[in-house]
Amino acid sequence: MWKVFVFLSLLNAVTVTKGLVPSTFINTSDKARLNSVFLSASPYGDTQSAHYAISGLKLLGEAVPNSQDVCKTLSKIIDKTVSSIYHASEAAKALGNCKIDVPEFKQILTDVIKDGSSVQDIAFAFLALKNLGLAADDAAVSSSLLAALKTDDSPASHGYAFMAAAQLKGDISKFVDNIEDVVAQADEVDEKYLQFEGGLYVTALVVDGSYKLAGKSNKAPTIAQDKVLKFSNYFLSRKHVHQLKSAYHFLSVIKTLTTNKFHIPIAVSLASPVAVTQADPAVKVRVTDLMGGSLGDLTITADSARHLGDDAVVISKKQFSAAASDKSLFELNFLQAKPAKGFYKLTINVSPKQPNSKLLGTAGAEVSVKVTTQVSVENVELGVADKDQATAARTTRLAHPNKAASILEADYHQKIVMKFQLKDKTSGQLMTAHQTFVRLTNRDTKQEIIFVTESDSTLTNKFDLDVGTNAKEFGYKSGKYTMELIVGDAVIENPFSWTVADVSLTFPEGGAAKKDQVDQYAKKPEIKHKFNEPEKRPPASLSLAFTGLVLAPFLILIILWFRIGVNISDFPPTLSAIGFHLCLGGIFVLYYFYWIQLNMFETLRYLGILAIPTFFFGNRLLSSIASKSAKKN
Repeated sequence: MWKVFVFLSLLNAVTVTKGLVPSTFINTSDKARLNSVFLSASPYGDTQSAHYAISGLKLLGEAVPNSQDVCKTLSKIIDKTVSSIYHASEAAKALGNCKIDVPEFKQILTDVIKDGSSVQDIAFAFLALKNLGLAADDAAVSSSLLAALKTDDSPASHGYAFMAAAQLKGDISKFVDNIEDVVAQADEVDEKYLQFEGGLYVTALVVDGSYKLAGKSNKAPTIAQDKVLKFSNYFLSRKHVHQLKSAYHFLSVIKTLTTNKFHIPIAVSLASPVAVTQADPAVKVRVTDLMGGSLGDLTITADSARHLGDDAVVISKKQFSAAASDKSLFELNFLQAKPAKGFYKLTINVSPKQPNSKLLGTAGAEVSVKVTTQVSVENVELGVADKDQATAARTTRLAHPNKAASILEADYHQKIVMKFQLKDKTSGQLMTAHQTFVRLTNRDTKQEIIFVTESDSTLTNKFDLDVGTNAKEFGYKSGKYTMELIVGDAVIENPFSWTVADVSLTFPEGGAAKKDQVDQYAKKPEIKHKFNEPEKRPPASLSLAFTGLVLAPFLILIILWFRIGVNISDFPPTLSAIGFHLCLGGIFVLYYFYWIQLNMFETLRYLGILAIPTFFFGNRLLSSIASKSAKKN
């Protein structure tokens, strides 16, 4: 029963990690680029830049230029904030033999370690005290951190707490227990990457802090194997980072993932060209940790090599041979299996000769290669035939790379025909290519017209050009053309462009030809917007009668006002009241002019101008009326 359990466990491990094993690592050029990022931060304008640059150089094993002068600079650029003191203390620690002793620092830092402070400030204050060799109350730090995490439990806050807790004395189990909950908040991308919402900085902070905290507690962090690999894939996808802060945290977490005592992700990368050829038949892989370091003596096995086209397995359980001069480099003669041309996915297993349970990703690593071949073109026939096929085509056999001796002549009653076959030089079998074109180029204008050939069931490629039907493609331009055959494919080592022949084409002439000869790319006449012509107005007498009918109610209103009397005593003689009514009247006047003279766009422009003071005066008027009503009530 236990054997079945072991087998199922191994099968599950392979399934979980298949396709997740990192396929790249921090190589020499990556280290050189990161080194330049850290060096370019000098001279330092603030302690944060100094911290990340100096610590980054230390992680790379590089010396800090003018370290004594840099130490003196730290004392000049430091200010009396917790963040500045922390970064300065980290920079001084990385430099070594550098002291930045300021008496009031201890008071500033200890005052921050209390309930109500942020997790970041508490962590920075505690770590700064440690770096400066000053006493700290570990119990108070632990209590304050746990209280602050109840207020802010974001992944970033937990990352700071983990980094600080890794330096605490006493019980840190509550922080260790939080690792699993925080990791569960990570977002998965493409089933291959894990990251937190804050991006590279937050993700690196959490993972780096988790492993440092686990090292302190001497207990492996509760991070599943596949999640460690997904985090590693995410970090390596960001290895071209150029920002100083992100570059340092990226390098720090990668260093942690190669030196911690619990989980060491491995990287299996292709060290040879993707194409496997007769001249270079070996597939080479490099197996390292994420920093490119050796993992000791290993046995590398190609578990399978599967053709991506027909899913055929050409290799099974084939062992790689180790390179004599490089323990991390392994190679396999892929062509010994006589694989067909095409793309293959190699699944690779890694087995350390000395058992090492820390290694992650030992099964299911994948690399892609393609088997290429050389192609020859054979049985080439080229000729001219009548469109109605009343007579047999007059064809000539050609041999690559020779050009037809004579010029082919064809008019719009004829067609040019060509057929050929492509042969795999390695297997001797006929094949097709993804790109098989015939290009005709006008000798005078250099205009190019490209046609696609088609293959039949016998894998014979055919080209059939009806000169008359395709006259428009050529712009009805009769004359001499150069005819080329272009063959290419991702798995063909020797793609070629072969000048097959010179051809003379004659197209029909006439009005249609002249019309089609107009340059389609020439400048077109400008399109100007034109309003519709206004409709014919009605007679003036009808308009006046209608206007009178519209104004009649207003006239009646005025007459009745005079008869019964009008009380305008409540009209407020204020600027807002007068302005509002004048603007309102102006809008009605504008409508009148829209009726007799203005178009819609002009009216909207003037209305927009009038709307601003109307709104302003109206708002003031309504406010004053509301205020008076409130006082009366």
